[in-house]
Amino acid sequence: MTARDPRTLADELVESGRLLEAIEALTIANRARRDPGIEVRLVELRLAAVAHLGPSSGPRRWPPKTKDRFRGAANPPEITPGELTPDALRSGIFRHGCILVRGLASQPRVEGLIDNIEHAIAAHDAHAQGTPLAEVTPWFVPFDPGPGHIIPRQWGRAGGGVLAVDSPPVLFDVIEAFEEIGIGDLVNGFLGEPPVMLAQKWTLRRAREEESYPVWHQDGAFMGRDIRSVDIWLSLSHCGVDAPGLDLVSRRLDQIVAVGTEDARFDWCVADSVAEEVARGEVASPVFAPGDALMFDHMLLHRTALRPEMTRDRYAIEAWFASPSNYPDDQIAIAY
Repeated sequence: MTARDPRTLADELVESGRLLEAIEALTIANRARRDPGIEVRLVELRLAAVAHLGPSSGPRRWPPKTKDRFRGAANPPEITPGELTPDALRSGIFRHGCILVRGLASQPRVEGLIDNIEHAIAAHDAHAQGTPLAEVTPWFVPFDPGPGHIIPRQWGRAGGGVLAVDSPPVLFDVIEAFEEIGIGDLVNGFLGEPPVMLAQKWTLRRAREEESYPVWHQDGAFMGRDIRSVDIWLSLSHCGVDAPGLDLVSRRLDQIVAVGTEDARFDWCVADSVAEEVARGEVASPVFAPGDALMFDHMLLHRTALRPEMTRDRYAIEAWFASPSNYPDDQIAIAY
């Protein structure tokens, strides 16, 4: 790596079908010296590498049999980063619906990611208002998944988010932050196979009152029930008091709740009355500190918590992983 140009080495690895090694080589080079061109190339390679992952079966039984390690604990169960293992994650999700990890990300990482989100949103919005793409690069470089895919950027932006894959330097920093705390190994152990990222569901969020959709939903309602997934929802703000947090049904649901009923706001969401009936009084509204993370899968019934007193912005990262052997057909997988 010190004697050769990393891009030339990566191109040679790609030509020989070793795309994951090319990703590793460019990642090492970019750690040593940030290069916007390398960061754009990494996004392209992560998309292309999915076809080279090889056969992957994963566990036959899903969800797997899981011991309840948090019997009698408050819902959602709360743990420290040192207590976070694949077994703890499985127990939290499959027995309680989710798990809350306090202090998962460091304060310097949190502050850097907030700055990144501001850059990415500003670049996205400037381009949407007519600024040439060359002037907003590298903070906004529209992800190109190839023919047959439409990226609903306007809908996502209206909800206070931009896609991480549309901002190569931010995606690089999020993955670096995750690797610093061992998320790759954690998710690998949880799923039983190396994960892929769902490109349309890795979202950089800055929630504001006028941009928030406080509607109940399960991601499985539109991704499918029989997939294998986990979301790392990383709070970068103090939220849940004077900034929007999350409301969640704090128990495991094994079925998709009815959507689009007569009093539902949208055809993909769960009406408040239906959510209240399903919850049976078990609704939690955690207060998050910067660096706290809520982890759950596509079965969790939740919504943005928005109250009149919540007038401050909330920053967060939403990062969905899935099993390469079983993820939604309409999602775009990229290699982690």
